[in-house]
Amino acid sequence: MQDGDKGARGILRRTVLTGMGAAAAMSLAPRGAFAAGAKEAPQLAALVKDGKLPALADRLPPKPMVVTPVEKIGSYGGSLRRGLRGSSDHNGILRMVGNQGLVRWNMDFTAVLPNLAERWEVNADATQFTFHLIPGVRWSDGHPFTADDVVFAIEDVVKNKELYSATPAQLSVAGKAVVVEKIDDATVKFTFAASNALYLENLATPLGQHPTLFAKHYCSKFLPKYNAGLDAEVKAAGVSSWTELFRAKCGDIEIPSRWANVDKPTLDPWVVKEPYSGGATRVVMTRNPYFWQVDTEGNQLPYIDEVNFGISQDVESLMLNVISGKIDIQERHISVLANKPTLSQNMKKGDYRLLTLVPSAAQQCQIYLNITHKDPVLRKIFADKSFRQALSLGMNRQEIIDIVYFGQSELYQTGPRPGHPWYHEKLARQFTEYSADKANALLDKAGLDKKNANGVRLRPDGQPLFFSIDVIPTLYPDLVDTLELVKAQWAGIGIDIKVNTIERALYYTRGDDNAHDAAVWPGPGGLDPMLDPRDFFAFHPQGSRYAIPWTLWYTSNGTKGEEPPESQKKRFKLFDEARSTADLEKRGAVMKQLFDITAEEFETIGVCLAVGGFGVIRNNLRNVPEKQPDSWTWPNPGPALPQQFTFTS
Repeated sequence: MQDGDKGARGILRRTVLTGMGAAAAMSLAPRGAFAAGAKEAPQLAALVKDGKLPALADRLPPKPMVVTPVEKIGSYGGSLRRGLRGSSDHNGILRMVGNQGLVRWNMDFTAVLPNLAERWEVNADATQFTFHLIPGVRWSDGHPFTADDVVFAIEDVVKNKELYSATPAQLSVAGKAVVVEKIDDATVKFTFAASNALYLENLATPLGQHPTLFAKHYCSKFLPKYNAGLDAEVKAAGVSSWTELFRAKCGDIEIPSRWANVDKPTLDPWVVKEPYSGGATRVVMTRNPYFWQVDTEGNQLPYIDEVNFGISQDVESLMLNVISGKIDIQERHISVLANKPTLSQNMKKGDYRLLTLVPSAAQQCQIYLNITHKDPVLRKIFADKSFRQALSLGMNRQEIIDIVYFGQSELYQTGPRPGHPWYHEKLARQFTEYSADKANALLDKAGLDKKNANGVRLRPDGQPLFFSIDVIPTLYPDLVDTLELVKAQWAGIGIDIKVNTIERALYYTRGDDNAHDAAVWPGPGGLDPMLDPRDFFAFHPQGSRYAIPWTLWYTSNGTKGEEPPESQKKRFKLFDEARSTADLEKRGAVMKQLFDITAEEFETIGVCLAVGGFGVIRNNLRNVPEKQPDSWTWPNPGPALPQQFTFTS
């Protein structure tokens, strides 16, 4: 817990670098400094010699970004092997490759650094952000990356109501979408309707990647505004609409098709060679000859030739590949405490060392009863706060911690982690004691005092009280084990549940359709409560699984979904106020009000504090930080800059 506590204090002392301070935080080469003496991978040099590729000086920006390797200057070559799980593990690629936004996180998850924007200015009330792009950066097909691409990505794509039902929350304040305008080829201005003090931090997360995701010269071909003959292309492609064609060709931040088109230009270190498509057994990405970063000796990055993502259909196969030395770096899908003894015992055999992950999450297993259920009887039961409190009291958390998590956690509901300046005792600890007597009394008082011959409580309509809880076993096997214990514990208070193990795509589909009874997921917001507040109010259209229709109402400014109760609306307003407040002390005071309401409403049920994770790194893979934050908002290992990972002989 000490590492998490230290990280918690650091998050609130975070300094968001701006203006000249930002430029000083990352090194940019003097203009033309590497043009004559820059070095490149042998395979690219051969293409230049054969006249199939422009010279390196014509591919790099005049002032490329300089990356300082973690340990040593690397050497070119090698194929980095990493595992994916099934057909919907696209974020496994994003975390490794797709982190090339305007800004990025530092290694400590405490400051925002320059990336494709070499510097920026923010006005006094944080309503305007002016970004200065690195001049001369090129897309992977050699076409210049300019302010036109950023304006196109937001104004023509993300704000297109046929492509997006609502402007993403990161780009909307006070119910109005951002306005993005070009100042010159290398300067772009973002203007918000109200203060957006958290924008730089949001921009550093995966969901902040939209400004650099869509190359105008390529993706404009799939918009009616720019292509009068698009209907014919839609028909020829055999799809139903131009929006479907656009998604297939240009993707989005979090969909598989982002990695399924070998022709789509990107700004990433590696580009797709073998796509992530139906039936694929692997995804292969090869170096981007136009990548815009170099090391301190002028070597163009990345060092590694290609990244090979093998697709396993089960975690057991992935584990076998790890312990037999067939994986170079992996934490995704194997970071389960039950695996740690096996991985530790096979370090010599697999020729790897262990990677330490510091969790940013609050909760290891958050249970979301669907308060907006389509069944009016279950909706009424789930919406009764005393019912949720009873289920919490009827859960023996210590038994779960001892059996599933080897005693390495503590009883917890939700909220910032212990040691975080915003830690909220009531939000974190209420109703965590185990008391079947209190649980039974609450259930009786809630009108569920009748039982059938099997001891299962009866609903008001006389039917047995039964519901299922959706869980993805391949992604979070520990949550399956947790739920099996919860099932037995709740049976003791007359509640019958099914542990509904389903595939990830179906899990999302059921949630999107509001077709689930309940679901589980690790609860975020332990170190980054402002960046992922999904468990504190109905914020995330996929993640706030206790009331997804409420989130749609919030993100669409009331035009979609279902109108939520006043307590939710008040939290919406408080969060908007908090994220427009630059002063951390004042922001914390606003968030305390929000946490007070969340604690009072008690909408979700937590099990235990998120447990620290781990992974493996092959011994011949260097420049890899061996201790990293573990978070979706710090999408490990991407901010550790895999482009500077290197193999030793």
